[in-house]
Amino acid sequence: MRIGVTGATGFIGRGVARGLAAKHKDLRLIVRDARKAPAGNWGVRSTGGYFDKIGNVSALRGVDVLFMVSAAESADRVTHQKAFIEAAEKAGVKHIVYTSFIGAAPDATFTLARDHWATEEAVRCSGMAHTFLRNSFYMDFFPKAVVDGVIAGPAGKGRTGAVARADVVDAVVGVLDDPDAHTGKTYELTGPETIDLEQIAAIITELANRPTSYVNQDLAEAYETRHKYNVPEWQIEAWVSTYTAIASGVMDVVTGDVRTLSGHDPMSFAEFIALDNPSTEHMPVY
Repeated sequence: MRIGVTGATGFIGRGVARGLAAKHKDLRLIVRDARKAPAGNWGVRSTGGYFDKIGNVSALRGVDVLFMVSAAESADRVTHQKAFIEAAEKAGVKHIVYTSFIGAAPDATFTLARDHWATEEAVRCSGMAHTFLRNSFYMDFFPKAVVDGVIAGPAGKGRTGAVARADVVDAVVGVLDDPDAHTGKTYELTGPETIDLEQIAAIITELANRPTSYVNQDLAEAYETRHKYNVPEWQIEAWVSTYTAIASGVMDVVTGDVRTLSGHDPMSFAEFIALDNPSTEHMPVY
């Protein structure tokens, strides 16, 4: 069985590749630029554009099971991902394992979860088997959301079962170790508890020695404070809906799926913040 891993230059894909390497010798990394692939005992194929509007069949030919990390956020992400799925089917891929999002639906409050629903649908309509890993918000996001000592957004008293990316990596490796056992299944990957933004701010203050507070904005304030960044409207909608999704209650979810797939409990937010060297990479992709 040959496993293909996309996004291998990022945190999730690179971690999955390393987690699989000891047990799976027939491993291929699918990257934009082969020169940037992490060193290791695996094959590497470049797609050129990775997720592009045409797809790259040759890069995927010979892969049996494909771990598909969602592409970078963009206005046309769904178009790119559909092209990639079509290329995978044409290349003979038999099974796709895809990183989706909790609450994925065509009318999801979190706008980027709509992209994930459309991508799931494209996989379902293909001739390939599938496994969907619907992640909660990454814990890594919240320290990066602190601006001048404040996390500001319209989340109210809503709670999230945020998950550490390291635990997602371990869960993915668990699926790819025996993909047939997970065919047709959808998992929700969360931390061990739900937590609100006031608690998140307090933990960052105490354990990271970084004084932080939470300010509950109304919608008008949320949009106004984000327009100064001069980004496209779809991006502002995504930013604001991060918080409104929490406020809606849809993120108030805890499951045992990380333990089921990885064999260990997921870390809490306090444990994540207490790490000596938490990830300082760019903002996680949803």
